[in-house]
Amino acid sequence: MASVLSNILNILITILVFFTIILIHEMGHFLTAKAFGMKIYEFSIGMGPRLFSKRTKTTLWSFKLLPIGGAVQLGEDFESDDPDDFRNKPVWQRMIVIVAGAVMNLILGFAVCAVSILAGGDIATTKISYFYDTAVSSQTMQIGDEIVEMAGMPIWTTMDISYCLQNKSARFDEQTSTAYFDMTVIRDGQRQAITVPFQAFAGDKEGSYRVVVDFKVYPEEKNPLTVTAAAGKMFMTESRLIWISLKDLVTGTYGLNDLSGPIGVVTTMATALDQSIKVMSFDSFLLLVALITINLGIFNLLPIPALDGARFLFLLIEAIRRKPISAEKEGMVHFIGFAALMLLMLVVSFNDIVKLFTQ
Repeated sequence: MASVLSNILNILITILVFFTIILIHEMGHFLTAKAFGMKIYEFSIGMGPRLFSKRTKTTLWSFKLLPIGGAVQLGEDFESDDPDDFRNKPVWQRMIVIVAGAVMNLILGFAVCAVSILAGGDIATTKISYFYDTAVSSQTMQIGDEIVEMAGMPIWTTMDISYCLQNKSARFDEQTSTAYFDMTVIRDGQRQAITVPFQAFAGDKEGSYRVVVDFKVYPEEKNPLTVTAAAGKMFMTESRLIWISLKDLVTGTYGLNDLSGPIGVVTTMATALDQSIKVMSFDSFLLLVALITINLGIFNLLPIPALDGARFLFLLIEAIRRKPISAEKEGMVHFIGFAALMLLMLVVSFNDIVKLFTQ
């Protein structure tokens, strides 16, 4: 019984975190629109039927059934003579309002990265401090080497090292159970290219492998400068991983079954929260929260109809041609995009439900 209540509590906390991420995104749109004196017709969290709402002088505040988004209705999809309506404001102001939501998510992502670093132990560097007795990598690496590049990818954090060790080997020799990695290190103040062997074992999938990490890195004490720098590096690491995932999705490396919707995200976050509570360390959970909010910010800036990136693209075209595209035509494009996104959401959510009962 206690376990069931604990799981329910973790899910509720996770949903609250998820809603907070959405709320901060919509507040970015809301606050900048207010600053430019734009009329705000509705501020809503969630989608679908309204559970409850409250109207003030100019705005309807709504809380909707499905926890998969939110909206600030500015009248951007219709034309009017009201000077305070969105489409009648200068194009540069509208551009700022459109990107403000994503920018708020990115700022939140950086802040959560900083909090996760403060919540953890010493800051991990990328400089080798120790090799285990059975270390294979010590054949070409030395204590004091600072890893700055692997397989052509700049290394900013230990998360980058972990990613490369699992995905970027130059060669995997099954006979000797060895994976080789092309690295660039700073040794005695000089950049040096080396090829580093690691013990590795074949994975379940063809061509996959599991690398044995056989070294440790130097820690760095926390102070305002090191925490800020480490948060910036972690922010860049997580942003790059999101772009890599998007690229893998477009190129077919990942399929629909690998995607997660709100159900999958909440489930993953609740599991991570449960593990964090058990070990009384929340830095890993916070890094997952940062990854989700950064992902929301980046994804919303993609030029996909119905997303902020596509709306910004229409405004950019308007700024270049000095003439707006008709609200009817733009609205139709966004409607088609929204319908496609909702269909994708249904498919992904169905897969999430199937995974809950089959894994």
